[in-house]
This record gives sequence, structure tokens and C-alpha cells, in this order.
Amino acid sequence: MAHLEGQERALYVQDMFARIAGNYDLMNRLMTAGQDVTWRRYVIHQAQLPLDGRLLDIATGTGEIALEGLALVPGLQAVGGDFTVEMMQVGRQIPVRRAIRWVGADTLALPFPDDYFDAVTSGFLMRNVIDVHKAFSEQMRVLKPGGRVVVLESSPPKRNLLRPFILIHLNFVIPTLGRLVAGDADAYRYLPDSTQQFRDPHSLAAVMRQVGFEAVDYKLFMFGTIAVHVGQKPAT
Repeated sequence: MAHLEGQERALYVQDMFARIAGNYDLMNRLMTAGQDVTWRRYVIHQAQLPLDGRLLDIATGTGEIALEGLALVPGLQAVGGDFTVEMMQVGRQIPVRRAIRWVGADTLALPFPDDYFDAVTSGFLMRNVIDVHKAFSEQMRVLKPGGRVVVLESSPPKRNLLRPFILIHLNFVIPTLGRLVAGDADAYRYLPDSTQQFRDPHSLAAVMRQVGFEAVDYKLFMFGTIAVHVGQKPAT
């Protein structure tokens, strides 16, 4: 499924996330042994949001990054945007997430004005979009000058001694969990496949620089299989 391209890929991804929405948060905890909570908190710290600022969490899913922003930044206006309505519906049913402003949004054509948000965050979005350059360009557009983009994304496993064990986890453990917990092994075969076929962290950082982000950097987690990239829109 990860080989799909263009609109066919976009429709597949939308349908896939609709199917697994109800178990998405639980599966993230299981797949990462709970480390995803730490990564999302790190994303908000890197966003450097001001008091009473505006955050766009695109591909928000059930709103976990947006919720972390609300917990850590007083007065924050947190907008959660996603093109899979079913994911947002699951998030809206959780009382503590009702303060999130939920918006149907395609990351390639964001329905927001220029220079509007203090930060744009995303979690596990970029490997699923059909045009990474366009996605970053839209995030740049809606950011205020000096605003920051923070990207939490999986990365292809490095060629080292740990690689065989990581591949076993990706290709066997995760699909098995997907079948047993979410009842959808196909979706949890796609997610590891898309990780292995995605750009390495250095290449993703290069795209961010091509779009025009400054001070681009990244930090690796979980034996290099997770990266958090940070970039800043020029102040002028």
C-alpha cells in the first residue's frame, strides 16, 4: 500500500485512518512502549509558543499534540486540523480535548490566512502526504514571521547492529498488534512500510531548508527511528 501515489494514496490514507480511529491512541502507546507521550511534550517545548498564542496542529488525529499544548501554554488557542473526520470525532468525545478547535483541513491547502499561527506542529504526517514540499510551503504560509514548525515523524531504520531487531518490530510485531488490538493488520502493515520508504532525517531537513525555513535542526529518539525536526520562518 505504501507504493500508492497521488490522489489514490491520499484516499487510501484517509480511509485507513478512519478505520483505526477508535484504537489509534492505544496502538500508539503499545507500539512505542508509551514513549510517544514524551515525544509530543518535546514537540510543544520546541514550538516555543507564547502566552495566549495560536497553535495549529495539522493532521491532529485525536488531538494529542494540541492537548499537550493546552496543558503547557496558558491561554493557548489550539486548532486541530485533519482531513479524516473520524479521527477528530474520537478526540472530541474526550472531555479534556473539547477545548481544541477542530477543523477539517487538508495539509496541502490549509484553510487559514497568511501569517496567522505562532507555531505549526504535526505528528506522523509527512510520510503520508503526496507532496512534502507543498505541505511545508503551506505551513510556512500560515506561520507568523519568526514562527516555528515542529515535525514529529518516524524515520527509516539505520544500517547498524540494531537494524534486524527494529525490522522485526516494524514488520511483524506492529502488524500483529494491529490485528489483535485494532482488528486491522493491513493498516499496521502500511504504517511500517511507509516509514521504511520515507526520507531519512537529513533529507527531510533539506526539504525544509529548500522551502525557506531557517535554523533547521532535528533530534533523534528510539534508536534513530523517530525524529523531531524544527524550523523557523524568517522574521522579515
